[in-house]
Amino acid sequence: MNLLIVLPVLLPLLTGVGTLLLRSSTRIQHVVSITGSAGFLASAILLLVRLRDGGILAVQLGNWPAPFGITFVADLFSALMVLLTAVIGFTVALYSIAAIDLPRIRYGYHPLLHFLLMGVSGAFLTGDMFNLYVWFEVMLIASFVLLVLGGEKAQFAGAVKYVTVNLLASMLFLIGAGVLYGKTGTLNFADLAFKLAQNPEPALVNTSAILFLVAFGIKAAVFPFFFWLPDSYHVPPAAVTALFSGLLTKVGVYALMRTFSMIFIHDMDFTGPLFLVLAGLTMVIGVFGAVAQGEMKRLLSFHIVSQIGYALMGLGIFTQLALSGAIYFTLHVAIAKAALFFVVGYVARRRGHTNLARLGGLLRESPLVAVLFLLAALSLAGLPPFSGFFAKFTLIKAGLEASQYAIVAVALLVSMMTLFSMTKIWNEAFWKDAPERMDTDARVPAPYLQAGDKWLYILPIILLVGITIVMGLAAEPILQMTGRAAEQLLDPAPYIRQVLGRMP
Repeated sequence: MNLLIVLPVLLPLLTGVGTLLLRSSTRIQHVVSITGSAGFLASAILLLVRLRDGGILAVQLGNWPAPFGITFVADLFSALMVLLTAVIGFTVALYSIAAIDLPRIRYGYHPLLHFLLMGVSGAFLTGDMFNLYVWFEVMLIASFVLLVLGGEKAQFAGAVKYVTVNLLASMLFLIGAGVLYGKTGTLNFADLAFKLAQNPEPALVNTSAILFLVAFGIKAAVFPFFFWLPDSYHVPPAAVTALFSGLLTKVGVYALMRTFSMIFIHDMDFTGPLFLVLAGLTMVIGVFGAVAQGEMKRLLSFHIVSQIGYALMGLGIFTQLALSGAIYFTLHVAIAKAALFFVVGYVARRRGHTNLARLGGLLRESPLVAVLFLLAALSLAGLPPFSGFFAKFTLIKAGLEASQYAIVAVALLVSMMTLFSMTKIWNEAFWKDAPERMDTDARVPAPYLQAGDKWLYILPIILLVGITIVMGLAAEPILQMTGRAAEQLLDPAPYIRQVLGRMP
């Protein structure tokens, strides 16, 4: 059973090394990448099956007892996030066969993809604060190189903003970790929760809590730390943007939910309302930024910001129903948004650009892709019977039960604005007639795809849209599972006992 915790980190590492050693053959790289991604997905499914009833697994690497060694811990929340990582990783690897050009592959696209997946899985499974920092840095290095791969001027400009802001977040992370270590002598999650439950010292703990809030808030693109994301995520290829949107900001959300439900729980009368204010501002600023855009990828990048607010809403309300809704929403939005970015990549491949004013006629030209976009867009907006409806319904119900009417009103308003912006894309890119003179970007190949390439673009979209439909149709059992994950977050005693062998 201990191997189940290590495999989601070990398999991406081996796949990354394998593709790095086989860089001379693009075809073999594709085969290794897909095979490794499929193995990663299988290991994530096995881990979730093992933990679906609410169990917890822990392993001490090197047989050093906690809190002195490197601890990996898997509860239901982390298992769900690892499965999300594997699903996104597999579909991105499949999509990349047709969507990523040969120069990027030769310069290490596939190794970077799998090293990034390794870092994300490690962040979800680590049991101590320092190793969470290490995995953050693995993600930062891999994502930075993926951003600049291709060497275009816009990519370098976006990457500089991305890495500068994220290095600031890393610095604040280290300062916060130093404050905690100076106070408690440990950075193990379970040991921190154990010691702070005995002797909280609210003033010192709150200082480090604010540092972590800012650091993780930058990673998650929370207001007012979101400005780097729309300027960075729209510049790389759609496969990279889908990967980033589905996973990187979700690691920041995961870190916030993990630490502020387990470690920094001594002043929830302050942090709860603070999270609700940040959630509302993140939703509003993100959705109004999206409405103002005229380019598909940049519009969807602003929606990444907006949707993070819903997860923060659940953390701010801090009930089992609210946290269950936040976890379900995080899973839903990662899947739906990755599907939408895949559609953007398909549009860019056919037309050479994604400027809405210069698009049109895609419904007649690619009816299947148009329908897939519509389904994913309606799910993102929160219409029934898609997963987005049940995610938002759960959060709104939790808000009403907690008498948090202001954030409920904001969530409903932002949902309507999301629908409006999705309708804008539909009308401009798919519904209206194509321009009389169809101009394509000279930097890309001819706009017409070969049949094989076309289906390599479309199949990952079908898989992700299918998942979001199934999540809506099977919302009750999935919400029961996220409810058990939320229960574990609210009661960390079993987590602590599994890692340390003692109770707080």
